[in-house]
Amino acid sequence: MLTMQRVVLPLRVFLVLFFGILLVFQTLSFPGKFAFMAQERPEEAWLRWPLTAVAALMILCVQVVIVATWKLLTLVRTDRIFTTASLKWVDAIVWAIFAGWLVLVGIAAVVVLNADDPGLPMVLFLLSIGVAVLGLVVLVLRELLRQATALRSDLDAVI
Repeated sequence: MLTMQRVVLPLRVFLVLFFGILLVFQTLSFPGKFAFMAQERPEEAWLRWPLTAVAALMILCVQVVIVATWKLLTLVRTDRIFTTASLKWVDAIVWAIFAGWLVLVGIAAVVVLNADDPGLPMVLFLLSIGVAVLGLVVLVLRELLRQATALRSDLDAVI
């Protein structure tokens, strides 16, 4: 079985890489793509800034999850994961997932109202359900962490 250190180090490396790639998308790729779309299709140029804002917000939600995961990994390494300090980072993950889900549902609603083909609405429906499931799983894990924290506090009080 892999030790915690053997998993945490590669995970941190991939979190840094993932955050960096998201930063490039957030500041360069999406704004550039939407600016190009505005030049190519002037009748849809009004979408440039709303699409840029939505893309930046969605990426920001993922970035919050990455930072909170990093903080939780630090708490694991210092054997402080079963403290109330960890709950605030899990809460940050829950709220970021919820915010991203709300934006995704808003996008899906706009697309459904304007769609003439069921393909994209179905993909957005699938993504919305997937993010909802992820959020609910994190809520369950948060409750398990809260219970484990309470048990460890009770155990520390007895010892």
